[in-house]
Amino acid sequence: QVQLVESGGGLVQAGGSLRLSCAASGRTFSIYSMGWFRQAAGKEREFVAFISWSGGTTYYADSVKGRFTVSRGAAKNTVYLQMNSLKPEDTAVYSCAASASQFYGTGYVFSRNYDYWGQGTQVTVSS
Repeated sequence: QVQLVESGGGLVQAGGSLRLSCAASGRTFSIYSMGWFRQAAGKEREFVAFISWSGGTTYYADSVKGRFTVSRGAAKNTVYLQMNSLKPEDTAVYSCAASASQFYGTGYVFSRNYDYWGQGTQVTVSS
């Protein structure tokens, strides 16, 4: 089993920045990659960003490209999501997820393909 714990959410004004953290523990050697997803009230969960466990490959949703950056920490078991130029439409519960399988094609965008999930952290962007 892998446990994931997110932190760093909060309330920020439009144009501001936040950095989310996702700390992984347990059988982390089984992790192939990590993803960040978000779910706004009344909406479906959507893909935000992907990073391979090596940190060498990243992908982003078009809506956050150029504003968000996903990275792995020096401690290796932590993944970060740096969010800049935040907009009110970025308001959502953000969750990190880990996959124990290799993705092919664009499988990383689908939440059903991930095996482990954190509890989520609320991000609220005021206008």
